[in-house]
Amino acid sequence: MPSPDPAASAAGAPFVDFQNVWLAYNDELLAANNFAVEDITLKVQEGEFIAIVGPSGCGKSTFMKLTTGLKMPSRGSIRIGGEPVTGPLKISGMAFQAPSLLPWRTTVDNVLLPLEIVEPHRSQFKKRRDEYRERACRLLRTVGLGGYEDKFPWQLSGGMQQRASICRALIHEPKMLLLDEPFGALDAFTREELWCTLRDLWQEQRFNVILVTHDLRESVFLADTVYVMSKSPGRMVVKRHIDLPRPRDLEVTYTPEFTDIVHELRGHIGAMRKKNVEVAQ
Repeated sequence: MPSPDPAASAAGAPFVDFQNVWLAYNDELLAANNFAVEDITLKVQEGEFIAIVGPSGCGKSTFMKLTTGLKMPSRGSIRIGGEPVTGPLKISGMAFQAPSLLPWRTTVDNVLLPLEIVEPHRSQFKKRRDEYRERACRLLRTVGLGGYEDKFPWQLSGGMQQRASICRALIHEPKMLLLDEPFGALDAFTREELWCTLRDLWQEQRFNVILVTHDLRESVFLADTVYVMSKSPGRMVVKRHIDLPRPRDLEVTYTPEFTDIVHELRGHIGAMRKKNVEVAQ
């Protein structure tokens, strides 16, 4: 996919632009009007941090596949960086709940992996290996993993592995970072530490972030805007701008303003669950 169009960005065009997007996973489901997500219209500005929340099975991960170009919409259109999405994006990085580090590679070599397999870095990798390694080490130092470059995954804690996973997602300097439940398997203290790590990386580099999470506190602490999805077929039913001032520190999570927003979002999801129970009965 071509690089983002600077003219589009300068004109204020959204960096991510979903227009009436529907997705059925195969032709049979499409013929039966059985959609995983339906009628999604969403615009995300360049550098914006958004979070997607909603009940299990609502289509959050499907939305991510559409955003990365791993799935094409059955109806509607998607543009990223001013260009139509026609296949897997090269300008995005991804991190998931499981770090999925390769056990036979050191931390720094795990981080370097995208540069070995994604063009244009792949063809330059041998010639620029020292430069790339220094970039990876610098990124690891930024997230507190200086000194662990030559450790193997089994020598790292779960939080350290997830830090390395985020570094791997950012090593090719993507325009957009996609995070699918990246902190869900971690304990509460480690999770909050990584919220702050991600906050700092984003504030420094201002890449776009799309975070899928079940943790409402996480979404409110990190995001500029939180979207609530309905139960399948997934639709964006609530858009909530988070007007808490930045930079945010963890103390804000104990304030009434923060708690009120979390309760508001929980109320929306609770109302959807109640409605679905009533329909099932």
